[in-house]
Amino acid sequence: MTRPTPLSGFPEWLPEQRLAEQQVLDRLRRTFELYGFSPLETRAVEPLDQLLRKGETSKEVYTLRRLQAGDSDDEQSLGLHFDLTVPFARYVLENAGKLQFPFRRYQIQKVWRGERPQEGRYREFLQADIDIVDRDNLPPHYEAEIPLVIGDALRSLPIPPVKILVNNRKLCEGFYRGLGIEDPEEILRIVDKLDKIGPNAVKAEIEQKHTEAQAKACLALAEITAQDPSFADEVRKLGVEHPLLDEGVAELAAVVETAREHSPGLVQATLKIARGLDYYTGTVYETELAGFERFGSICSGGRYDNLASAGRDVFPGVGISIGVSRLLGLLFKADALSVSRPVPTAVLVALWSEEERAASNRIAAALRARGIATEVAPVPAKLGKQIRHAERRGIPFVWFPANGDNPDQVKDIRSGAQVDAEGWAPPAEDMAPTLR
Repeated sequence: MTRPTPLSGFPEWLPEQRLAEQQVLDRLRRTFELYGFSPLETRAVEPLDQLLRKGETSKEVYTLRRLQAGDSDDEQSLGLHFDLTVPFARYVLENAGKLQFPFRRYQIQKVWRGERPQEGRYREFLQADIDIVDRDNLPPHYEAEIPLVIGDALRSLPIPPVKILVNNRKLCEGFYRGLGIEDPEEILRIVDKLDKIGPNAVKAEIEQKHTEAQAKACLALAEITAQDPSFADEVRKLGVEHPLLDEGVAELAAVVETAREHSPGLVQATLKIARGLDYYTGTVYETELAGFERFGSICSGGRYDNLASAGRDVFPGVGISIGVSRLLGLLFKADALSVSRPVPTAVLVALWSEEERAASNRIAAALRARGIATEVAPVPAKLGKQIRHAERRGIPFVWFPANGDNPDQVKDIRSGAQVDAEGWAPPAEDMAPTLR
């Protein structure tokens, strides 16, 4: 095999980073299940017409085709999914007769997106999604529940605090329509670029088709933030009226007030949040990680009413997605997340000689039967070398089998303490690597 060439945008973690990732996923699963979400996994590919029917994502989709496929083969019309929401909507439509609504699911899976790789952004990455869907109507209180789940999930991790920024597409669309703007989706897409290009560029882009007064009003709306429902007063001061605006303000106020009661400081109304995908229709979410704000959102989503629909069958939903690879990549690079040791092994059983390997293997088997991760020394080297091997591997304990008149003993190679092995078990905190 020739020397491999690294592929940009396809992260491969080191073993200790993979251990950290697995523990992060375990804690996320635990929280999701505490809130009643059921696990789900969908196929990696979807028909291209389904992937592209909502949102301007065609440049990011990886198409799927066999190397020897002919021009008429069906594989040409398939693509790798770029998120988990579109496949989930399709899954709901296909399995509606077998599901109980409202249906709560979590999904942790790889996705693929052909964007330019950069720090915290990858072409292949892991997402952890939760969604709640219902048949025909989805009560708005679910839009207030989603941030609470994510708040608990992320607080279960030893990471910097997060702030969930929320807005409502009805609020924005109603405001723009109240200004006399007939294409509010276009303004949403422009405002969504505010952090990337700045207010002057956003204002100039809006003024290409609209008046200066309309552009100023759009920017004034985007400047409003609050951690309580007082944002509604700031919106009303702008003097714009529209029924859809009133509906969006009421829904957003309920989200903010619910979060303020249950998790003070977690949620902040931020009216510049737009989200680029077209399928959002209500509350939208973006999440900032303290100290990493410049990298953008690490968790985002929103309410959608028409994504899962076919004829008269409509299944509105609300969901949010944690960019697990994005989050971990940022934390790993900053040395802000690690595990207590780089291997699962808690005990190394020493080996006096090859003839006594069977005895060491029996000790290891007995320890594993008690749930203690154990390995046997690779070779019967001098005892000091076996201990150094454990140190290099990050294994905290070495078990010395009985030798002559000496009974089995265990040594904590971090402290140097050595005790008789009979009845011994590692402390609970040393049974497995822990996040820190």
